[in-house]
Amino acid sequence: MFSRSEFADSMAPLFRELYRKSAAAEYGLEEGEFARILEDIAAKYLSGGSPAEAPTFYMALRIEELALARACVAGNEKAWEVFLTRYRAKLYEMAGAIAQDDSVGHELADSLYAELYGLHTRGDRRVSKFSYYTGRGSLEGWLRTLLAQDYVDRYRRQKRLVSLEEEEEPHHSLPPAEPPAVADPRLAPATDAALAALPAEDRFILAAYFLDGRTLAEIARMLKVHESTISRKVDRLTHRLRESIIQRLMDQGLDRRAAQEALEIDVRDLAIDVRSRLAQETAGTTFHNSKEERSQADNSSKEQATSGSDP
Repeated sequence: MFSRSEFADSMAPLFRELYRKSAAAEYGLEEGEFARILEDIAAKYLSGGSPAEAPTFYMALRIEELALARACVAGNEKAWEVFLTRYRAKLYEMAGAIAQDDSVGHELADSLYAELYGLHTRGDRRVSKFSYYTGRGSLEGWLRTLLAQDYVDRYRRQKRLVSLEEEEEPHHSLPPAEPPAVADPRLAPATDAALAALPAEDRFILAAYFLDGRTLAEIARMLKVHESTISRKVDRLTHRLRESIIQRLMDQGLDRRAAQEALEIDVRDLAIDVRSRLAQETAGTTFHNSKEERSQADNSSKEQATSGSDP
């Protein structure tokens, strides 16, 4: 196990290279400060801070966007100018697409901008949401995620504030049953195809666990296997499903990073798609819950076929 100082010493050449590539110096970030940012990110995402894993991890970061975001946290004027030039128009465009209403979209974008700029201070620095950006995905994708989350939070708050009496009034305009989807149009067919490719029993396990809320023990009893078997299978299935969706998105022209971002950004919409597909496995009683039951059913059918019309 490496201490933080030992980890920093071993990464020093790489940190210097990343500092040069990031253009952090142009925004007033010193090399030592940028190195501490990189150390903090590794401490959060690299188990044990292993130097062996670190180069691959660091080289995958959006290092220039990370430097821009953290310079904005520090209040650097040039960084804010660059951010506004590159992203202000995109913020309004993304917010409008998510809310499907220009006025609501402007409110979302303005609210997020205020949180990025920082409405409060801690010590000599503003408290900015930019401090949560780690460069593990694109800055644009991260901003879109924040906007989508804010929109859903607003929708849920609005639902809680609407009284039953108001809902019953004919003139009252209710919000839609669900927030408008913000998914990449390629995500839904990729998800549908990945789920359809799973064997029926695998879809049943996912439906029973994620939709019906059954415990691992309950599913294990239904399938006549040990609970640990179902636990391992759920883990394998969710990992396999994620990788299958990513691969299908890549087959449609996205690179792996963009495919991963699409999957992360649209997790709520993905959940809706998954629910729609998996619900087919729990909609009726025709799905037999174990190989033994299926075998019994087959045998029963054969006996009925050979018995003819005998009572």
